[in-house]
Amino acid sequence: MSLSERPIAVVGLGTMGAGIAEALARAGFTVVGIERDADALRRGGERVARSLERARAHGQLDAAGHDAVVARLRLGTDLAAVAAAGTSGCGLVIEAVEERLEAKAALLARLDELAAPDTVLATNTSSLSVLELAAGTGRPQRVLGMHWFNPAPVMRLVEVVRTVVTDPDALAMVVEVAEAAGKTPVVTADRAGFIANALLFGYLNDAVRMAEARFATASDIDTAMRLGCGHPMGPLALLDLIGLDTAREILDSMFAQTGDRRHAPAPLLGQLVAAGLLGRKSGRGFHTYPPATGPDSNGTVPGDPTPAAVPAAAAPPSRPVRVCGVVGGGTMALGITQVLLRSGHEVVVRVRRPDQADPAAAGGVRGRLDAALAAAVTRGRCTEDERAAALGRLRTTTDLGDLGDCDILIEAVVEDLAVKRALFSDLDKVARPGAVLATTTSSLPVIECATATSRPRDVVGMHWFNPAPAMRLVEVVPTVLTGAAATETVLALARAAGQQPVRCADRAGFIVNALLFPYLGDAIRMVAAHYATMEDIDTAMTLGCAHPMGPFALADVIGLDVTLAITRSLHEQFREPGLAPAALLEQLVRAGFLGRKTGRGFREHGRRAPV
Repeated sequence: MSLSERPIAVVGLGTMGAGIAEALARAGFTVVGIERDADALRRGGERVARSLERARAHGQLDAAGHDAVVARLRLGTDLAAVAAAGTSGCGLVIEAVEERLEAKAALLARLDELAAPDTVLATNTSSLSVLELAAGTGRPQRVLGMHWFNPAPVMRLVEVVRTVVTDPDALAMVVEVAEAAGKTPVVTADRAGFIANALLFGYLNDAVRMAEARFATASDIDTAMRLGCGHPMGPLALLDLIGLDTAREILDSMFAQTGDRRHAPAPLLGQLVAAGLLGRKSGRGFHTYPPATGPDSNGTVPGDPTPAAVPAAAAPPSRPVRVCGVVGGGTMALGITQVLLRSGHEVVVRVRRPDQADPAAAGGVRGRLDAALAAAVTRGRCTEDERAAALGRLRTTTDLGDLGDCDILIEAVVEDLAVKRALFSDLDKVARPGAVLATTTSSLPVIECATATSRPRDVVGMHWFNPAPAMRLVEVVPTVLTGAAATETVLALARAAGQQPVRCADRAGFIVNALLFPYLGDAIRMVAAHYATMEDIDTAMTLGCAHPMGPFALADVIGLDVTLAITRSLHEQFREPGLAPAALLEQLVRAGFLGRKTGRGFREHGRRAPV
């Protein structure tokens, strides 16, 4: 009997099990759905019925299709149905009961006794050891993981988890089922968290530790990762959606398997769970969820799970900013200049070479900005009059002394601490009293720039993201010596320029890089350990977590040399073994495989034409 002719059983019709049963039935499989008692069976049947009605109301199923799906569902409470369904019984049985090792192991052992010898048993666990579950049966080679994502009828990703004893035929059969159900299967080894959770929960736990250390507020952490990385939700809002109790259980399970400190649940997570602040389902977690919005709403009220013991003093007024100075003639410097010009500020750009300052040179600052603004006009983002007015507010110079009348000076030169310190020492001599000095560094300590001046109270980090005209995020980074007025001035300037500022402490990586690059490192180590392929890892993170790019595609865009440099800076500051650069990354950089800019990184991108 072929796979398509044998029923598939789903044991456990909770939210996940009901969704799996529906997805399989809609794909044309006969599905045997089993629950422990009549009440649970009734609730499971109601879940499926509601979901099918929603699909029908949204035009995803017509009346005939709806009735056909219902006809393919055989619901009951007798586990023996896995053997009685059809002449050979079920070809595949998927357990989807509670995420407890004892419960799953006992169920799989019972299914092993009942099912036909060739039946494949699959566990929908998201974090438990599949091999440990398989070992309790008499067919460990035909037990594997089939981790669906919620809601199963909608989410396209299925992680298929092979153990060291998995039969290749069983693996191929489960992959075939997933594909026949319209899903995209990715194959992964049996390690804590598989692909998506292994990468996701280390990142989420890092974000909790960041909030716990008062490095940044929950709201700013979430805003930074949404705007800086294009994630659909910030990490702390995502934890609230998952449920803080569920997240803590997953992290506990992963830590028990890996011993990796980054998987040890942050103490703050345990404190919130103990307080009953579980996220959306309780109305409050890292954020507050007004009762009127309901548990399925996206409405939030920014919260702070670690309120200060002493109320913060009112922020001092910011200093007025009319004229901005920008030091540098590279992509970032000109992007910042364009944003400031279009927001109505006068900008003086200081470059080193006379040809860059020449207003008539097509490759100079004015020529390049003129071309960028012309492109904005073509795309309908500004008018010809606005373009002309913006260029009228621009001055270029090679003389650092011409920045003396600026209210704020923003350096955007090479990411080299010695160069930046020398520049800040020079800016200190020419800037007027009260002017704010800002560095756009993405990874260097801002305090090192501040101490190169005689006015550290006026020095602050202002990390823009590339390309500045398109990326709204600006990380504002005061040091332990920065005055409150300087910080407020930079925050106000970012808002006036149409950007979204977030504030964080002067620590390696700030918010975005401190959370992003350890995640990239974890993905690289997965491949180096032959845990999963690059393609499957990228697919898992785009389909399972809705990231705009997978970690390997993203690293190639960033540049592997940049990735290595930032990873090293994080490791040097925090000295965590898990933050050390992966050997594979170092080898690729030494080989000159730097990503898209060289035509090859983790993947081939085609060779660049000679310059």
